[in-house]
Amino acid sequence: MTMKSIGIVRKIDALGRIVIPKEMRKMLYLAEGDPVDISAENDTIVIRKSGTVCVFCGKNGGDLSTFRGRSVCASCLREIAENKD
Repeated sequence: MTMKSIGIVRKIDALGRIVIPKEMRKMLYLAEGDPVDISAENDTIVIRKSGTVCVFCGKNGGDLSTFRGRSVCASCLREIAENKD
């Protein structure tokens, strides 16, 4: 499971807001009211989902396990186990 790259240009409004496109919110499982972390890295503004989420699919929830220090959801764990060589 890899996240595809989407590049979309948005303008900042008079209050400094931007809209995260619906396609991106859907792809990243972001819902209205979800917290996000905003930071600056060099000349880049970074917006990340806040809280613990699956490292593979980005889903958050109570069914997360930790593997090698990373959070993985039950669905991705099953898929990994099924594809194990």
